[in-house]
Amino acid sequence: MNYCLGIDVGGTNTDAVILDKQQTIIASVKTHTTKDIESGIYDAITKVLKISQLNPEDIHLAMLGTTQATNAIVERKGLAEIGVIRLGFPATAAIPPYSEWPNDLVKSMSGKYSLVHGGYEYDGQLITSVDDQELRQVLTDWQGKIESLAVVGVFSALNKNQEEHVAEIAHEILGDNIPISLSAAIGSIGLITRENATILNSGLCRIIQRVAYGFSNALLKQGIVQADIYLCQNDGTLMSLDFAAQYPILTIGSGPTNSIRGAAYLAKKRDALVLDIGGTTSDIGVLVNGFPRESSKGVEVGGVQTNFRMPDILSIGLGGGSIVRQHDDGTVTIGPDSVGYQITDKAICFGGDVVTATDIAVRLGYVDLGNPVLTKKIDENLAQKASAEIKRMLETAIDKMKSSADDVDLILVGGGRIIVHGELAGTSHVFTDPNGGVANAIGATIAQVGGQYEKLYQYATVDRTKAISDATMLAKQQAITAGAKGGSTEVVDVEEIPLAYAPGNTTRVKVRVVGDLV
Repeated sequence: MNYCLGIDVGGTNTDAVILDKQQTIIASVKTHTTKDIESGIYDAITKVLKISQLNPEDIHLAMLGTTQATNAIVERKGLAEIGVIRLGFPATAAIPPYSEWPNDLVKSMSGKYSLVHGGYEYDGQLITSVDDQELRQVLTDWQGKIESLAVVGVFSALNKNQEEHVAEIAHEILGDNIPISLSAAIGSIGLITRENATILNSGLCRIIQRVAYGFSNALLKQGIVQADIYLCQNDGTLMSLDFAAQYPILTIGSGPTNSIRGAAYLAKKRDALVLDIGGTTSDIGVLVNGFPRESSKGVEVGGVQTNFRMPDILSIGLGGGSIVRQHDDGTVTIGPDSVGYQITDKAICFGGDVVTATDIAVRLGYVDLGNPVLTKKIDENLAQKASAEIKRMLETAIDKMKSSADDVDLILVGGGRIIVHGELAGTSHVFTDPNGGVANAIGATIAQVGGQYEKLYQYATVDRTKAISDATMLAKQQAITAGAKGGSTEVVDVEEIPLAYAPGNTTRVKVRVVGDLV
């Protein structure tokens, strides 16, 4: 019998689950995340295989959700030396690449860029043609000095021909193996935010190679040699390792997304709010038709404004390991700092000396964890105030994510969900499940392969039905490239946004599809 292994690596915990073909949970574990990541994954696989008593050769699919790309950007570590080609001279010379970027992040990726001739007007007309001689000179100067290349054209969402032309010349001069990121395939319309996302994608090429190697290596060490391997995207779907190598930025935000998908599976709900409480943060997302609601605004990553797709997530500094403090005026605050994966060493209920949100739950009898007797040293008045503050923080966050004043269904998951007690204002029903602590790993395991395509069409010259059909076909092709089975893809969302003041009834069409694993 074939089984699926899903792993999610968070900042505090690494979770693993095994599901059978009917998506029944066979075994699950929650372990501490390690600094080198790979050993934590290895430990999680070891434990979940032991619990399941399965032969490693029975594992035929392996999925990984990871925060490594996010961490690399935030910590400025392991990013590639890149070069940026912007097709937009002289029209865009006033605002060069890397504008408003943190200086340390620019330095970590070399900061090399060049503005060359090219680009399109908003109506599809040429600004200027690409000057091949100028382009070749820039790329020749960068030989041996960059590890990755980002190519960005003005209004390339309308026409990507110039970007693809640059990629051909770049491979000719820099070699076939250099990773090249084209902005038309990554961001949306705005030039600067699309450029920012493309630069970050280029900078992550080394990170994603290390993640892929580490995951593959951990599987091989366990004797899991026949499994097809996938990484999780931030829209709740999967992508093959080859596809991830081209678009590593799509792994950013996959952790909360996995939790939302796992919560939907556990609660058998397609529309609800999802509250995922971990060791450090609480993430609230919205489940719409079985998938996470996409953010409608640009997302800041590591201090850089971008416009690539991201789930609509509200994160607050409240988790099971959040530190509780009582101030001189009698008020109590919780977090945002946390003991994180050291909770079993530092929390009061485990023999430590730091009062955490988990200790409050144990002290008030909400949960039996560690040694409850040790929490008796916590003043009951302090515990009651802390519990009330936890409730207030969560209710405020829930209210911010609701789209109406009506009460909504809430699915509660995550290892830190034990800190919640009683009803939460704004909710009609709270769904929980014994496996909610590993919802993120479940979400990784049940995910399908996804594809998304976005393009500008002028409905005055292109029939609307044909435009949507074209975008759908290209989205399905992307899903198949990412690892979906041909013929299994289905459309989950079509979005049309007319562009004000653009000629010819210009409309941005975005299509999302999902498909079954090959």
